[in-house]
Amino acid sequence: GFQSPVCLCSHYLFSEFSKFGLLYSVRAHRNAAVAGPGYYAVIKFYSAGDASRAQRACNGQRLFQKSPLKVCVCTKQKGFQQQVLALNSHKCQELANHYLGFNGWSSRIITLQNVSGFDGENEELGKTLQKRSVKYLCAVEVTLPNHGVRTRGVALGEADVENGEDPLEIVTATKRVQKLAVGKALSSAFQKILLIVLENGKVAVEYNSSQEEPTDALTEEELKGLVQVNELSLEQFDLEEEVLSDLSFDDELR
Repeated sequence: GFQSPVCLCSHYLFSEFSKFGLLYSVRAHRNAAVAGPGYYAVIKFYSAGDASRAQRACNGQRLFQKSPLKVCVCTKQKGFQQQVLALNSHKCQELANHYLGFNGWSSRIITLQNVSGFDGENEELGKTLQKRSVKYLCAVEVTLPNHGVRTRGVALGEADVENGEDPLEIVTATKRVQKLAVGKALSSAFQKILLIVLENGKVAVEYNSSQEEPTDALTEEELKGLVQVNELSLEQFDLEEEVLSDLSFDDELR
């Protein structure tokens, strides 16, 4: 099918810059009218070191076009200086697979429990419920066997159902909320893991105690006692569909 010039530009940039390390995102844009014809792009790396190597290697080069590229590292993020947002679970898994390998980590759902309640009440028998809130509480464990690190994350997913008596609407909302709860819990577990990439390419792992939660002090039996346990597999959930917050990076190439 037809691909727009912006899409093609993003594709070529991703192909070239991914040679220097794992990319978080690539976004290409047309120049403003006052700047003349052409494009500019923002490329985000997970690693500042990878971004610096890419900048030094690509600045002034003709990678896939006739004119040389001007590449610089952006170190300022307006509005985000004091705010660091968590990676969503899909990005966490992408990062773990890249640095630890597909067999270098595993995850399992300890608990996924319906903790829903009603926001509205039946005033008369047979009257439609005003609104139903679907809530699921999830606890996930992430294990890095080669590094002896094990972390847990607990999160709540919720959504409102306008028609509390529509079975299809409830089922659809339940599936969406379960995915959200699992994704948020997995993201929470990964926030407690620090990946330290050394200059020789080796990866060291440390437990990030600054991200500890009260539930981390509980044994698994105590955690299971908080809610009814449903042992499930993460593969039952398509985590790529979730919509969660992304991390803002200082590594930008323009």
